[in-house]
Amino acid sequence: MNLEHIKQTDPVVAEQIELELKRQQDTIELIASENCTSLAVMEASGSVLTNKYAEGKPHKRYYNGCEHIDVIEEICQKRACELFGMDHANVQPHSGAQANMAVFMATMKPGDRVLSMDLSNGGHLSHGSPVNFSGLYFDVKSYGINEYGEIDYDDVRRMALEHKPKLIICGASNYSKIIDFKRFREIADEVGALLLADIAHIAGLVAAGLHPSPAPYAHFVTTTTHKSLRGPRGGIIMCKEEFAQAIDKAVFPGMQGGPLEHIIAAKAVALLEASKPEFKEYAAQIIKNAKALAQGLMDEGLDIVGGMTENHLMTLDLRKTGKTGKDMANVLEVVGITANKNTVPNDPQSPFVTSGIRLGTPAVTTRGFKEEDMTEVAKIIAGAIYASDNEQGLKNLRERSLKLCQKHPLYV
Repeated sequence: MNLEHIKQTDPVVAEQIELELKRQQDTIELIASENCTSLAVMEASGSVLTNKYAEGKPHKRYYNGCEHIDVIEEICQKRACELFGMDHANVQPHSGAQANMAVFMATMKPGDRVLSMDLSNGGHLSHGSPVNFSGLYFDVKSYGINEYGEIDYDDVRRMALEHKPKLIICGASNYSKIIDFKRFREIADEVGALLLADIAHIAGLVAAGLHPSPAPYAHFVTTTTHKSLRGPRGGIIMCKEEFAQAIDKAVFPGMQGGPLEHIIAAKAVALLEASKPEFKEYAAQIIKNAKALAQGLMDEGLDIVGGMTENHLMTLDLRKTGKTGKDMANVLEVVGITANKNTVPNDPQSPFVTSGIRLGTPAVTTRGFKEEDMTEVAKIIAGAIYASDNEQGLKNLRERSLKLCQKHPLYV
Protein backbone atom coordinates (compact mmCIF):
# COMPACT_ATOMS: atom_id res chain seq x y z
CA MET A 1 0.00 0.00 0.00
CA ASN A 2 1.64 3.21 -1.22
CA LEU A 3 1.93 5.95 1.43
CA GLU A 4 4.77 7.81 -0.26
CA HIS A 5 3.26 11.29 -0.06
CA ILE A 6 1.92 10.92 3.48
CA LYS A 7 5.33 9.74 4.64
CA GLN A 8 6.93 12.84 3.14
CA THR A 9 4.33 15.24 4.55
CA ASP A 10 3.35 13.68 7.87
CA PRO A 11 5.46 10.70 8.93
CA VAL A 12 3.70 10.55 12.31
CA VAL A 13 0.30 9.86 10.73
CA ALA A 14 1.89 7.62 8.08
CA GLU A 15 3.35 5.46 10.83
CA GLN A 16 -0.05 4.98 12.46
CA ILE A 17 -1.63 4.05 9.11
CA GLU A 18 1.06 1.43 8.57
CA LEU A 19 0.55 0.10 12.08
CA GLU A 20 -3.21 -0.13 11.49
CA LEU A 21 -2.60 -2.00 8.24
CA LYS A 22 -0.38 -4.41 10.14
CA ARG A 23 -3.06 -4.82 12.83
CA GLN A 24 -5.68 -5.66 10.21
CA GLN A 25 -3.35 -8.09 8.45
CA ASP A 26 -2.48 -9.92 11.67
CA THR A 27 -5.96 -9.96 13.23
CA ILE A 28 -9.00 -12.15 12.67
CA GLU A 29 -11.71 -9.52 12.26
CA LEU A 30 -15.04 -10.77 13.61
CA ILE A 31 -16.77 -7.44 14.24
CA ALA A 32 -20.00 -7.98 12.32
CA SER A 33 -20.24 -4.38 11.13
CA GLU A 34 -16.75 -4.26 9.61
CA ASN A 35 -15.36 -5.45 6.32
CA CYS A 36 -12.36 -4.95 4.02
CA THR A 37 -13.00 -2.97 0.85
CA SER A 38 -11.47 -3.69 -2.51
CA LEU A 39 -8.52 -1.60 -3.62
CA ALA A 40 -10.79 -0.09 -6.29
CA VAL A 41 -13.20 1.18 -3.63
CA MET A 42 -10.26 2.53 -1.64
CA GLU A 43 -8.85 4.35 -4.68
CA ALA A 44 -12.19 6.03 -5.36
CA SER A 45 -12.53 7.18 -1.76
CA GLY A 46 -9.06 8.73 -1.91
CA SER A 47 -9.50 10.39 -5.30
CA VAL A 48 -9.56 14.04 -6.46
CA LEU A 49 -13.32 14.01 -5.97
CA THR A 50 -12.60 14.94 -2.36
CA ASN A 51 -11.82 18.45 -3.67
CA LYS A 52 -15.33 19.18 -4.97
CA TYR A 53 -18.23 20.89 -3.23
CA ALA A 54 -21.58 19.76 -4.65
CA GLU A 55 -24.47 20.85 -2.44
CA GLY A 56 -27.82 19.95 -3.96
CA LYS A 57 -28.84 17.21 -6.38
CA PRO A 58 -27.37 16.28 -9.77
CA HIS A 59 -28.03 19.10 -12.27
CA LYS A 60 -29.45 21.24 -9.43
CA ARG A 61 -26.27 22.19 -7.58
CA TYR A 62 -25.42 25.32 -5.65
CA TYR A 63 -21.87 25.22 -7.06
CA ASN A 64 -20.55 25.26 -10.60
CA GLY A 65 -18.15 22.71 -12.01
CA CYS A 66 -20.21 19.65 -11.09
CA GLU A 67 -20.70 18.13 -14.54
CA HIS A 68 -18.55 15.05 -13.80
CA ILE A 69 -19.77 14.82 -10.22
CA ASP A 70 -23.35 14.72 -11.51
CA VAL A 71 -22.59 11.75 -13.76
CA ILE A 72 -20.94 9.80 -10.96
CA GLU A 73 -23.75 10.44 -8.48
CA GLU A 74 -26.41 9.47 -11.02
CA ILE A 75 -24.51 6.26 -11.77
CA CYS A 76 -24.48 5.49 -8.04
CA GLN A 77 -28.21 6.20 -7.71
CA LYS A 78 -29.05 4.02 -10.71
CA ARG A 79 -26.94 1.12 -9.46
CA ALA A 80 -28.52 1.27 -6.00
CA CYS A 81 -32.04 1.22 -7.45
CA GLU A 82 -31.23 -1.66 -9.79
CA LEU A 83 -29.44 -3.73 -7.17
CA PHE A 84 -32.17 -3.41 -4.54
CA GLY A 85 -35.25 -3.00 -6.75
CA MET A 86 -36.32 0.41 -5.47
CA ASP A 87 -37.72 3.45 -7.30
CA HIS A 88 -35.46 6.18 -5.95
CA ALA A 89 -32.11 6.39 -4.19
CA ASN A 90 -30.39 9.20 -2.34
CA VAL A 91 -26.74 8.25 -1.99
CA GLN A 92 -25.58 11.33 -0.08
CA PRO A 93 -26.03 10.31 3.60
CA HIS A 94 -22.69 10.21 5.38
CA SER A 95 -23.77 7.25 7.53
CA GLY A 96 -26.60 4.83 8.20
CA ALA A 97 -27.68 6.84 11.24
CA GLN A 98 -28.02 9.95 9.09
CA ALA A 99 -29.97 7.96 6.51
CA ASN A 100 -32.39 6.99 9.27
CA MET A 101 -32.51 10.57 10.49
CA ALA A 102 -33.57 11.72 7.02
CA VAL A 103 -36.48 9.27 7.00
CA PHE A 104 -37.58 10.56 10.41
CA MET A 105 -37.39 14.15 9.15
CA ALA A 106 -39.25 13.36 5.94
CA THR A 107 -42.13 11.49 7.56
CA MET A 108 -42.69 12.80 11.08
CA LYS A 109 -42.73 15.73 13.44
CA PRO A 110 -41.10 15.72 16.87
CA GLY A 111 -43.24 13.77 19.31
CA ASP A 112 -44.68 11.40 16.70
CA ARG A 113 -44.67 7.74 17.65
CA VAL A 114 -42.28 5.06 16.38
CA LEU A 115 -42.28 1.30 16.92
CA SER A 116 -38.85 -0.31 16.63
CA MET A 117 -36.65 -3.05 18.02
CA ASP A 118 -35.15 -2.39 21.45
CA LEU A 119 -31.41 -1.68 21.34
CA SER A 120 -30.60 -4.27 24.01
CA ASN A 121 -32.47 -6.91 22.00
CA GLY A 122 -30.61 -6.22 18.76
CA GLY A 123 -31.96 -2.89 17.48
CA HIS A 124 -29.86 0.13 16.54
CA LEU A 125 -29.03 3.36 18.34
CA SER A 126 -30.76 5.40 15.61
CA HIS A 127 -34.01 3.40 15.91
CA GLY A 128 -35.06 5.08 19.14
CA SER A 129 -32.41 4.91 21.82
CA PRO A 130 -33.09 7.59 24.45
CA VAL A 131 -29.56 8.95 24.07
CA ASN A 132 -29.94 9.34 20.28
CA PHE A 133 -31.85 11.96 18.25
CA SER A 134 -34.45 9.29 17.46
CA GLY A 135 -35.31 8.76 21.11
CA LEU A 136 -34.82 12.34 22.19
CA TYR A 137 -37.30 13.86 19.73
CA PHE A 138 -39.76 11.03 19.05
CA ASP A 139 -42.04 8.84 21.15
CA VAL A 140 -40.51 5.39 20.74
CA LYS A 141 -42.09 2.09 21.72
CA SER A 142 -39.89 -0.99 21.48
CA TYR A 143 -40.39 -4.65 20.67
CA GLY A 144 -37.83 -7.34 21.41
CA ILE A 145 -37.00 -10.97 20.77
CA ASN A 146 -38.24 -14.10 22.50
CA GLU A 147 -36.30 -16.84 24.30
CA TYR A 148 -35.43 -18.39 20.92
CA GLY A 149 -33.77 -15.19 19.71
CA GLU A 150 -36.64 -14.49 17.30
CA ILE A 151 -38.97 -11.58 16.69
CA ASP A 152 -42.47 -12.39 17.94
CA TYR A 153 -44.57 -10.94 15.12
CA ASP A 154 -47.79 -11.42 17.03
CA ASP A 155 -46.36 -9.29 19.82
CA VAL A 156 -45.23 -6.65 17.29
CA ARG A 157 -48.79 -6.56 15.94
CA ARG A 158 -50.20 -6.28 19.45
CA MET A 159 -47.94 -3.34 20.21
CA ALA A 160 -48.74 -1.67 16.88
CA LEU A 161 -52.47 -1.95 17.54
CA GLU A 162 -52.00 -0.58 21.04
CA HIS A 163 -49.67 2.32 20.27
CA LYS A 164 -50.67 3.27 16.70
CA PRO A 165 -47.19 4.34 15.53
CA LYS A 166 -46.68 6.59 12.54
CA LEU A 167 -43.53 4.69 11.58
CA ILE A 168 -42.52 1.06 12.14
CA ILE A 169 -38.84 0.12 11.82
CA CYS A 170 -37.61 -3.37 11.04
CA GLY A 171 -34.00 -4.37 10.63
CA ALA A 172 -31.37 -4.67 13.34
CA SER A 173 -27.73 -4.40 14.30
CA ASN A 174 -27.68 -7.79 16.00
CA TYR A 175 -30.33 -10.22 14.79
CA SER A 176 -29.31 -13.62 13.44
CA LYS A 177 -32.61 -14.77 11.89
CA ILE A 178 -34.41 -14.02 8.62
CA ILE A 179 -36.61 -10.92 8.81
CA ASP A 180 -40.18 -11.28 7.55
CA PHE A 181 -40.62 -7.96 5.75
CA LYS A 182 -44.00 -9.01 4.37
CA ARG A 183 -45.37 -9.57 7.87
CA PHE A 184 -44.07 -6.20 8.99
CA ARG A 185 -45.81 -4.50 6.06
CA GLU A 186 -49.09 -6.24 6.89
CA ILE A 187 -48.81 -4.95 10.46
CA ALA A 188 -47.96 -1.45 9.24
CA ASP A 189 -50.93 -1.39 6.86
CA GLU A 190 -53.26 -2.56 9.61
CA VAL A 191 -52.44 0.47 11.76
CA GLY A 192 -51.81 2.97 8.94
CA ALA A 193 -48.06 3.24 9.60
CA LEU A 194 -45.17 3.71 7.20
CA LEU A 195 -42.51 0.98 7.12
CA LEU A 196 -38.75 1.59 7.24
CA ALA A 197 -36.47 -1.39 6.64
CA ASP A 198 -32.93 -0.75 7.85
CA ILE A 199 -30.84 -3.41 6.09
CA ALA A 200 -27.44 -1.99 7.00
CA HIS A 201 -26.15 -5.35 8.23
CA ILE A 202 -27.70 -7.64 5.64
CA ALA A 203 -27.48 -5.43 2.53
CA GLY A 204 -24.87 -7.64 0.89
CA LEU A 205 -26.97 -10.73 1.51
CA VAL A 206 -30.08 -9.00 0.14
CA ALA A 207 -28.15 -7.80 -2.93
CA ALA A 208 -27.00 -11.37 -3.56
CA GLY A 209 -30.53 -12.77 -3.23
CA LEU A 210 -29.63 -14.73 -0.09
CA HIS A 211 -31.99 -12.86 2.25
CA PRO A 212 -35.54 -11.82 1.31
CA SER A 213 -35.69 -8.27 -0.02
CA PRO A 214 -37.70 -5.52 1.68
CA ALA A 215 -38.24 -3.77 -1.68
CA PRO A 216 -41.78 -5.08 -2.33
CA TYR A 217 -42.93 -4.12 1.15
CA ALA A 218 -41.04 -1.20 2.71
CA HIS A 219 -41.81 2.44 1.96
CA PHE A 220 -38.20 3.24 2.84
CA VAL A 221 -35.02 1.16 2.82
CA THR A 222 -31.86 2.46 4.46
CA THR A 223 -28.45 0.87 4.52
CA THR A 224 -24.83 1.47 5.22
CA THR A 225 -22.39 0.53 2.49
CA HIS A 226 -19.47 -0.69 4.60
CA LYS A 227 -20.76 -3.89 6.21
CA SER A 228 -21.74 -6.98 4.20
CA LEU A 229 -21.99 -4.76 1.08
CA ARG A 230 -18.19 -4.31 1.32
CA GLY A 231 -18.07 -0.67 0.27
CA PRO A 232 -16.85 2.60 1.83
CA ARG A 233 -18.17 4.01 5.10
CA GLY A 234 -21.44 5.74 4.23
CA GLY A 235 -25.21 5.44 3.89
CA ILE A 236 -27.95 5.20 1.26
CA ILE A 237 -31.71 5.83 1.42
CA MET A 238 -34.05 4.17 -1.06
CA CYS A 239 -37.77 4.76 -1.28
CA LYS A 240 -40.92 4.60 -3.34
CA GLU A 241 -41.15 7.39 -5.91
CA GLU A 242 -43.90 9.19 -3.99
CA PHE A 243 -41.46 9.91 -1.15
CA ALA A 244 -38.45 10.87 -3.29
CA GLN A 245 -38.81 14.64 -3.01
CA ALA A 246 -39.37 14.57 0.75
CA ILE A 247 -36.33 12.34 1.28
CA ASP A 248 -34.09 14.50 -0.91
CA LYS A 249 -35.14 17.64 0.96
CA ALA A 250 -34.57 15.94 4.30
CA VAL A 251 -31.00 15.05 3.33
CA PHE A 252 -30.24 18.51 1.90
CA PRO A 253 -30.83 21.10 3.18
CA GLY A 254 -32.51 19.28 6.07
CA MET A 255 -29.54 17.72 7.82
CA GLN A 256 -26.44 17.78 5.62
CA GLY A 257 -24.47 20.27 3.59
CA GLY A 258 -22.07 19.17 0.89
CA PRO A 259 -22.08 15.48 0.01
CA LEU A 260 -18.86 13.49 0.09
CA GLU A 261 -18.53 12.90 -3.63
CA HIS A 262 -15.36 10.82 -3.30
CA ILE A 263 -17.29 8.44 -1.03
CA ILE A 264 -20.25 8.45 -3.42
CA ALA A 265 -17.87 7.36 -6.18
CA ALA A 266 -16.62 4.58 -3.91
CA LYS A 267 -20.23 3.57 -3.22
CA ALA A 268 -20.82 3.36 -6.98
CA VAL A 269 -17.81 1.08 -7.39
CA ALA A 270 -18.96 -1.14 -4.52
CA LEU A 271 -22.48 -1.38 -5.96
CA LEU A 272 -21.04 -2.48 -9.30
CA GLU A 273 -18.93 -5.10 -7.53
CA ALA A 274 -22.02 -6.31 -5.65
CA SER A 275 -23.85 -6.89 -8.94
CA LYS A 276 -21.26 -9.42 -10.16
CA PRO A 277 -21.69 -13.22 -9.95
CA GLU A 278 -18.57 -13.52 -7.81
CA PHE A 279 -20.17 -11.32 -5.16
CA LYS A 280 -23.06 -13.78 -4.91
CA GLU A 281 -20.50 -16.52 -4.27
CA TYR A 282 -18.85 -14.33 -1.65
CA ALA A 283 -22.16 -13.63 0.12
CA ALA A 284 -23.02 -17.32 0.13
CA GLN A 285 -19.65 -18.04 1.75
CA ILE A 286 -20.36 -15.42 4.44
CA ILE A 287 -23.39 -17.44 5.52
CA LYS A 288 -21.55 -20.78 5.28
CA ASN A 289 -18.75 -19.37 7.43
CA ALA A 290 -21.19 -17.99 10.00
CA LYS A 291 -22.97 -21.32 10.29
CA ALA A 292 -19.64 -23.12 10.65
CA LEU A 293 -18.50 -20.71 13.36
CA ALA A 294 -21.77 -21.02 15.28
CA GLN A 295 -21.68 -24.81 15.11
CA GLY A 296 -18.02 -24.88 16.06
CA LEU A 297 -18.65 -22.77 19.14
CA MET A 298 -21.56 -24.97 20.22
CA ASP A 299 -19.42 -28.06 19.66
CA GLU A 300 -16.99 -26.52 22.15
CA GLY A 301 -19.78 -26.33 24.75
CA LEU A 302 -20.64 -22.65 24.30
CA ASP A 303 -24.09 -21.14 23.79
CA ILE A 304 -25.31 -19.12 20.80
CA VAL A 305 -28.39 -16.91 21.21
CA GLY A 306 -31.17 -18.65 19.28
CA GLY A 307 -29.01 -21.75 18.81
CA MET A 308 -28.11 -20.90 15.22
CA THR A 309 -27.62 -18.18 12.64
CA GLU A 310 -29.32 -17.63 9.30
CA ASN A 311 -27.17 -14.72 8.17
CA HIS A 312 -23.70 -13.29 8.82
CA LEU A 313 -23.67 -12.89 12.60
CA MET A 314 -24.40 -14.46 15.95
CA THR A 315 -24.20 -13.62 19.65
CA LEU A 316 -22.10 -15.78 21.93
CA ASP A 317 -23.90 -16.11 25.28
CA LEU A 318 -21.33 -16.28 28.09
CA ARG A 319 -23.66 -16.48 31.07
CA LYS A 320 -22.97 -20.10 31.93
CA THR A 321 -19.20 -19.53 31.75
CA GLY A 322 -19.32 -16.84 34.43
CA LYS A 323 -17.40 -14.49 32.13
CA THR A 324 -18.51 -11.08 30.82
CA GLY A 325 -18.57 -9.80 27.28
CA LYS A 326 -16.32 -6.88 28.16
CA ASP A 327 -13.61 -9.08 29.68
CA MET A 328 -13.75 -11.75 27.01
CA ALA A 329 -13.65 -9.27 24.12
CA ASN A 330 -10.41 -7.99 25.63
CA VAL A 331 -9.07 -11.53 26.02
CA LEU A 332 -9.92 -12.32 22.41
CA GLU A 333 -7.95 -9.27 21.32
CA VAL A 334 -4.93 -10.70 23.12
CA VAL A 335 -5.17 -13.85 20.98
CA GLY A 336 -5.61 -11.86 17.77
CA ILE A 337 -9.39 -11.90 17.37
CA THR A 338 -11.36 -8.64 17.26
CA ALA A 339 -14.99 -8.73 18.36
CA ASN A 340 -17.31 -6.56 20.43
CA LYS A 341 -19.17 -7.06 23.68
CA ASN A 342 -22.95 -7.24 23.27
CA THR A 343 -26.00 -7.74 25.42
CA VAL A 344 -27.97 -10.98 25.39
CA PRO A 345 -31.75 -11.18 25.97
CA ASN A 346 -32.58 -10.40 29.62
CA ASP A 347 -28.92 -9.63 30.25
CA PRO A 348 -28.08 -9.37 33.98
CA GLN A 349 -25.08 -7.19 33.13
CA SER A 350 -25.12 -3.54 32.07
CA PRO A 351 -24.66 -2.54 28.39
CA PHE A 352 -21.14 -1.43 29.35
CA VAL A 353 -20.25 -4.91 30.59
CA THR A 354 -22.70 -7.37 28.91
CA SER A 355 -22.93 -11.14 28.98
CA GLY A 356 -22.34 -11.66 25.28
CA ILE A 357 -20.02 -11.15 22.33
CA ARG A 358 -21.25 -10.39 18.83
CA LEU A 359 -19.42 -12.22 16.04
CA GLY A 360 -19.70 -11.79 12.28
CA THR A 361 -18.03 -13.22 9.19
CA PRO A 362 -18.01 -10.62 6.35
CA ALA A 363 -14.40 -9.48 6.85
CA VAL A 364 -12.84 -12.92 7.24
CA THR A 365 -14.80 -14.13 4.22
CA THR A 366 -13.34 -11.28 2.18
CA ARG A 367 -9.91 -12.57 3.17
CA GLY A 368 -10.76 -16.05 1.91
CA PHE A 369 -11.60 -17.95 5.10
CA LYS A 370 -13.63 -21.11 4.54
CA GLU A 371 -15.63 -23.42 6.83
CA GLU A 372 -12.61 -25.36 8.08
CA ASP A 373 -10.92 -22.09 9.04
CA MET A 374 -14.00 -21.03 10.99
CA THR A 375 -13.93 -24.31 12.91
CA GLU A 376 -10.38 -23.48 13.96
CA VAL A 377 -11.47 -19.93 14.87
CA ALA A 378 -14.20 -21.42 17.08
CA LYS A 379 -11.62 -23.56 18.87
CA ILE A 380 -9.37 -20.54 19.43
CA ILE A 381 -12.30 -18.52 20.83
CA ALA A 382 -13.33 -21.36 23.15
CA GLY A 383 -9.73 -21.86 24.26
CA ALA A 384 -9.41 -18.18 25.09
CA ILE A 385 -12.63 -18.20 27.13
CA TYR A 386 -11.86 -21.36 29.05
CA ALA A 387 -8.19 -20.45 29.65
CA SER A 388 -8.47 -16.68 29.92
CA ASP A 389 -6.05 -16.55 32.88
CA ASN A 390 -3.43 -18.85 31.32
CA GLU A 391 -0.76 -16.58 29.83
CA GLN A 392 1.12 -19.31 28.00
CA GLY A 393 -2.12 -20.79 26.70
CA LEU A 394 -3.15 -17.41 25.31
CA LYS A 395 0.24 -17.07 23.60
CA ASN A 396 -0.26 -20.43 21.93
CA LEU A 397 -3.71 -19.39 20.76
CA ARG A 398 -2.23 -16.16 19.37
CA GLU A 399 0.19 -18.21 17.28
CA ARG A 400 -2.73 -20.22 15.89
CA SER A 401 -4.70 -17.11 14.93
CA LEU A 402 -1.64 -15.55 13.30
CA LYS A 403 -1.15 -18.72 11.27
CA LEU A 404 -4.69 -18.33 9.90
CA CYS A 405 -4.03 -14.68 9.03
CA GLN A 406 -0.86 -15.65 7.17
CA LYS A 407 -2.81 -18.34 5.32
CA HIS A 408 -5.22 -15.65 4.07
CA PRO A 409 -3.16 -12.46 3.56
CA LEU A 410 -4.82 -9.04 3.28
CA TYR A 411 -3.73 -6.27 0.86
CA VAL A 412 -0.47 -7.87 -0.22
